[in-house]
Amino acid sequence: MAFRALLVEQNEDGKAKASVQELDDSQLPAEGNITVAIEYSTLNYKDGLCVNGIGGLVRNFPHIPGIDFAGTVETSDDARYKAGDKVVLTGWRVGEAWWGGYAEKARVKADWLVPLPAGLTTKQAMSVGTAGFTSMISVMALERQGLKPGQGEVLVTGAAGGVGSVATAILGHLGYEVAAVTGRPEQTDYLKGLGASRIVPREEINTPSGKPLEKEIWAGCIDAVGGAMLATILPQMKYGGSVAAVGLAGGNKLETTVIPFLLRGISLLGIDSVMQPYDNRVAAWNRIATDLPMDKLEAMVKMATLGEMAGLGRDILKGQVKGRVVVDVRA
Repeated sequence: MAFRALLVEQNEDGKAKASVQELDDSQLPAEGNITVAIEYSTLNYKDGLCVNGIGGLVRNFPHIPGIDFAGTVETSDDARYKAGDKVVLTGWRVGEAWWGGYAEKARVKADWLVPLPAGLTTKQAMSVGTAGFTSMISVMALERQGLKPGQGEVLVTGAAGGVGSVATAILGHLGYEVAAVTGRPEQTDYLKGLGASRIVPREEINTPSGKPLEKEIWAGCIDAVGGAMLATILPQMKYGGSVAAVGLAGGNKLETTVIPFLLRGISLLGIDSVMQPYDNRVAAWNRIATDLPMDKLEAMVKMATLGEMAGLGRDILKGQVKGRVVVDVRA
């Protein structure tokens, strides 16, 4: 049967071009054991790279991007899922090394799926997507290190982006004082509406002082920027505080000292969402269903179609996308 997909093809000069095309079920990956009728996907930074064929994430063309999707099982060769089950997929290099969610159908491995949590729709799940899933994994990691409301401000960097927006909403809902970092002052009302207690201008926290220790400010941090900003934050962490590192929008190098780790006992927690074990995924999605206020989620969502994804893929690479983009692949 035919289905629509955003197909990225590589020209003779090596440049990628994305267009909506009609494909056949026989073209889906033969190695998968579950076919999903996709309802919604979403937009992440990796999707921007894959749609534009840059960054080396896509090795084989033609390719269907989309690292997230949610929909209904159509056929299954695995006893864990049956036709009609609602499912969610994030990670596992789907949309990079494997055909992904920018299509009306996908064929994937059962191990990569999780059941859609009770209380969530497929649209809401993709309003969350990898960005929100990563945010919840980060919050859970900070909690395991002992973070509780009332201990002081929790810093969220890149707060107007996908990960930062959802992290701000979750932390605010749980009762934390959230200090949201952004370089876009026009996003102040948006971030305070999500639950930020105050806004920290990016320029105030993007240049390391060179001092191994500074005044203790932050009880915890979810950092999507890395680079110089992370180097600035580490000496400012409170005793025993932790930073969940989730991104590198500001660069992948970290020039710092071990002094905050040795004298303040702080922790730097690496957060990976791609290869998270199944049990962790289910726990995180169940927490999302209870701890992410859906009214806040709706406030950060923009709807899009497959035909708009080439342009939006370029926009997200330029930092011009606010909050979450949900793709209705059937529209």
